Amino acid sequence: MADDDDDVIIRVRGLKTSFGEQVIHDDLDLDVHKGEILGVVGGSGTGKSVLMRAIVGLQTPDAGEITVFGEPTIGREETEAVEIRKRWGVLFQGGALFSTLTVAENVQVPIREFYPQIDQGLLDQIAAYKVVMSGLPADAGPKFPAELSGGMKKRAGVARALALDPELLFLDEPTAGLDPIGAAAFDELIASLQKTLGLTVFLITHDLDTLYAICDRVAVLADKRVIGVGTIPELLAMDHPWIQEYFNGPRGRAATATLERDRERQKAGTKD
Repeated sequence: MADDDDDVIIRVRGLKTSFGEQVIHDDLDLDVHKGEILGVVGGSGTGKSVLMRAIVGLQTPDAGEITVFGEPTIGREETEAVEIRKRWGVLFQGGALFSTLTVAENVQVPIREFYPQIDQGLLDQIAAYKVVMSGLPADAGPKFPAELSGGMKKRAGVARALALDPELLFLDEPTAGLDPIGAAAFDELIASLQKTLGLTVFLITHDLDTLYAICDRVAVLADKRVIGVGTIPELLAMDHPWIQEYFNGPRGRAATATLERDRERQKAGTKD
């Protein structure tokens, strides 16, 4: 890759995906830069989750190229793909925890898969550390998913996604189903982890508050491709009707107002 491409962690070019006759993406391009939180938005059926699944190798596209960490991910032998997959973690919608395993055992699953030689004592230590890192109480480790609230399940999913100390984190609708307070706390967790660990974050969301609060850039999916990528002010300068309706609708205006109030409070606190 060229020198000026060094900060591109994910590169998608000319992606086409379909299910039978239904084309989901057609000639889709996207770059995700090192150290950023990229929010991915789009209407229902635009293929946000399908795009993520294609990037992580769970969906084989019909055409196009995908590179992660400078390495192509399509058509790789399983043994070659493993080394790339160790470098990312994924939080699927709802947490996707194994219901018959405790939280700690869920966290240990990817470690056991890639490093079967690690003894149980060290596995328990790693799991305990990741549980606390994700914002869960230490006593959550021995609990089963059925004993957790919705927000705690998502944090347990984050703990598992962080099990291998990844550089790249994929989050699929992480605040869906959470109340506003819980969603804001989860946003704070992701922002803190990104800063502390130097993560690059690919975040699918429909939550405007999340976009305004923690995303460095936003990619908009419409018309089977990415129609715009940039900061929210940059996207607002575009005249695409979906972008204008999404960000300038009642909920978008409310999110903007909340952000401005928070900024004013922060300024006032700094002056004091």
